[in-house]
Amino acid sequence: MPQYRIDPFPNEAEFDQLWRRAWSAPPTRPFAPILQRSLGHLGAFEQDRLIGFVNIAWDGGIHAFILDLCTDPDVQRRGIGSELMRQAIALAKDRGAEWLHADFEPHLKAFYRACGFRPSAAGIMNLG
Repeated sequence: MPQYRIDPFPNEAEFDQLWRRAWSAPPTRPFAPILQRSLGHLGAFEQDRLIGFVNIAWDGGIHAFILDLCTDPDVQRRGIGSELMRQAIALAKDRGAEWLHADFEPHLKAFYRACGFRPSAAGIMNLG
């Protein structure tokens, strides 16, 4: 049974290992500075190994944003992502957010709907 931790601040090696397994690519930048500015983040651990993660970014006010939700492919379909999301929603609310936003790819629509997110019109622009 996974253990869920609020604001665990995983070290770069732990984060790198999960990120490479979940996204099939290395992280694009160190996460420690990003997590220091976040409203909060959660990690799922199994025997002290990071197996799932979600970051809650925010605007400093009432809007928070779900980012980087991922689980190790070896533990997917066990409810870990859903539990991370459930706890992230509660944490965002506890820390003062009134709105929680999530962008996701179309194949994840059913997952986010099951977590309580409603569809909304939005736009995105690549500035790279």
